[in-house]
Amino acid sequence: MTHILAIDQGTTSTRAILFDQAMNVVSSAQEEFPQHYPASGWVEHDPADLWSTTAATCRAAIERAGTGAEGIAAIGITNQRETTLVWDRKTGKPIHNAIVWQDRRTSALCKALKSEGFEEIVTDRTGLLLDPYFSGTKLAWILDNVEGARARAEAGEIVFGTVDTWLVWNLTGGAVHVTDATNAARTMLYDIRKGRWSQTICERLGIPMAMLPEVRDCAAEFGQTRPDLFGRAIPILGIAGDQQAATVGQACFAPGMMKSTYGTGCFALLNTGAAPVRSQNRLLTTIAYQLDGKPTYALEGSIFIAGAVVQWLRDGIKIIREAKEAQGLADRADPTQQVVLVPAFTGLGAPYWNAECRGAVFGLTRNSGPEELTRAALESVGYQTRDLLQAMRADWTGGGETALRVDGGMSASDFAMQFLSDIIDARVDRPKVLETTAMGAAWLAGQRAGLYPNQSEFAAQWALERCFQPQMAAETREDKYAAWRRAVDATMRF
Repeated sequence: MTHILAIDQGTTSTRAILFDQAMNVVSSAQEEFPQHYPASGWVEHDPADLWSTTAATCRAAIERAGTGAEGIAAIGITNQRETTLVWDRKTGKPIHNAIVWQDRRTSALCKALKSEGFEEIVTDRTGLLLDPYFSGTKLAWILDNVEGARARAEAGEIVFGTVDTWLVWNLTGGAVHVTDATNAARTMLYDIRKGRWSQTICERLGIPMAMLPEVRDCAAEFGQTRPDLFGRAIPILGIAGDQQAATVGQACFAPGMMKSTYGTGCFALLNTGAAPVRSQNRLLTTIAYQLDGKPTYALEGSIFIAGAVVQWLRDGIKIIREAKEAQGLADRADPTQQVVLVPAFTGLGAPYWNAECRGAVFGLTRNSGPEELTRAALESVGYQTRDLLQAMRADWTGGGETALRVDGGMSASDFAMQFLSDIIDARVDRPKVLETTAMGAAWLAGQRAGLYPNQSEFAAQWALERCFQPQMAAETREDKYAAWRRAVDATMRF
């Protein structure tokens, strides 16, 4: 058994990647699944799609590798975070679609809780802010709006889970109801200092604590798969939310190290070590990973729309047919035009946390076209990252590396990464292995299985593919960023 199977369950697709003993990718499979938008600002997934694409991609990756299930030592799982599911404890049948992390339906509830002063308790216990982004108010909404849900919850008939919990439940045939510390930390229900679910928050939201899964380390025993799924029972030994898995995969193990992942959204994490740092700049305090019962904390900044802005160019306004066309269009944009796109399609994340504002474009002229709009879309990711990094630098005085390690699909764009380096005025390091999220999940499981090296040896294997250095003149950089800030201010006032 010399292979590790990593499940990467994302917002728009599910992937399974098989790694060998040297942590090289042997095979992979990927399937997209539908997004559901039942109302403005609402985003849902069919739980059956999350499970069926997981099972199918795992089988496909195993078949393509030719190893068979007998060659797999363990499974590691990484997943879209905060997405909320509730299902029947006996039958495993969901009582509602999964409410996706992007969903904003609980904005009014969050506003009401803030008005009564409850955000201070939430931040003190969980490190988070009161925002529809997190699982807690989504779960409360399901209990309040699905017929009979609250009575069934109080009777112990239904259970809650984030996507990792849902997958483990199905992989084990309903035998195990667990999560890991990183996913628990994103629910807005978990006390990250005491390492347990918060009774105070659960009571205020009307959530019976019997619904909640058991919380374990990121590298731990999470049960075994049903033997009939893949041909034999395979132990599940690693779980981490996608951004924390990427932090592990980027080997950001030392305080001060920082990574930024560009997927559907963008998520920057700064390792702050063994002590949580409370942000003064509306960033989140979270758990980066937990090993041997000891949490390592991080500051996190979340951007809701990063790679999704390229999807919007393709699927929304249809000015590109494939994502890879964006770079060529941006390169041809008129350099004299200063078009700014604020992609607040589902509100703005850190450090603004404005759930109500929506996207806007500024600086259009009669000559503005697809090229300028595409460039503005790619540049918006750099601007938003600078917002995050400035807030992090204000909060964290512990020093550390000044370079930013990047990963995720959008990090493959040289245009986007060069602009990122220019606008943040810092080195941007892109690793040889861009599958850092899956790599992190694989390492957690493989290290637990005794197949992969320890933390320091794993960190020493990290390899650079390309380093982007700032090339933009300081005056140009500050003029462009000032235009971005004006655009954000106007968007939030609209």
